[in-house]
Amino acid sequence: MTGVILAGGESTRMGRNKAFIEIEGERIIDRIVSLFKEIFDHTLLITNSPLDYLDLNVRLITDIIPGKGSLGGIYTGLFFSPTPKAFFVGCDMPFLDKKVINYFLSLADTADIVVYHSGEYWEPLHAVYSRNFIKPIERLMERGELKIIKAYKWMKLRKVKKEELELIDPDLHSLVNINTPEDLKKIFNTHQD
Repeated sequence: MTGVILAGGESTRMGRNKAFIEIEGERIIDRIVSLFKEIFDHTLLITNSPLDYLDLNVRLITDIIPGKGSLGGIYTGLFFSPTPKAFFVGCDMPFLDKKVINYFLSLADTADIVVYHSGEYWEPLHAVYSRNFIKPIERLMERGELKIIKAYKWMKLRKVKKEELELIDPDLHSLVNINTPEDLKKIFNTHQD
């Protein structure tokens, strides 16, 4: 399977590139790339700033259709994936867990998409997607809609529930992402205790 890292966001709420924030002395992007190299045969990084990531030993790809956010990143990743399915994450997830990712991968044959879901909350950037998702993404983009979960209705889903994930990751630490300086402050406060 292929691991795909989306690093195309503008980080406007954070005010700087989230991928380069250091957690426990290591940039988030380096943590993710290192983990992905342990798990996946292929790693792709989708970014509109490839020059920023030249120091990483991964395949760098720019969006096929710029300006479409995470949906466009997933579209690009699936298009270029050398495997029929790929696991996607955002570049702002510092605590990805090998056991959790492997659990998602173990469910990949059961559906087109394997995604965390609890109540109204979905985590579309910690999920397995099949290339079958390309057409629904195109349909959504043609309508001007960019919300990933809107296309889920056309796909066979395997929802990973909160209770199920807590058996592997009790605090759901692997789903943490950093969007704002406040999120970052929370992480530093938690890790100093």
